[in-house]
Amino acid sequence: MDTSNKYASPEEIRYARILDIGVRAGLVALILSFAIYVSGILPPLVPLELLPTYWGLSAKEFVKATHMPTGWGWVSLVGKGDILNLAPIAFLAGVSVICSFAVLPIFARRRELALLAIAVLQIAVLVLAASNIL
Repeated sequence: MDTSNKYASPEEIRYARILDIGVRAGLVALILSFAIYVSGILPPLVPLELLPTYWGLSAKEFVKATHMPTGWGWVSLVGKGDILNLAPIAFLAGVSVICSFAVLPIFARRRELALLAIAVLQIAVLVLAASNIL
C-alpha cells in the first residue's frame, strides 16, 4: 500500500488512520453501552428513575449518596448498566496513546530521536495521568 502523500507525512497518516478506527470503534461501543443501559439488560448501580433525585447534588454528595466508586473503582462495577458507559469513554480517552505507540517505529526507523523521545514522553504523561497515581 502506498502511504506517500504530498500533504501528510507517513506518521501523520498512520496516526490519523488509527485515530479514525479508534474513534469509530469507541462511538459504536458508546452507542451499544448506552442501549444496554436504557434497555435494562444490565441493572444499573443508580436506577434510571432515581436519577432526577440526585441531579441537584454536588459531585461529592452524589458519590456519597449513590455509593458510586471514584477513580478507577468503576472498573470493578462494569457489569452495571450505567457504569458500562464509562468503558467506551475511557477507551476514547486512551486512543491517542494507541496512536502515539503506532508512530514510534516510524520515528525509530528514521532515527528521529527527538520526535521519538517526545512521543515516548507524551505516552508516559498520558498513562501517568490516567493511572491516578498523582
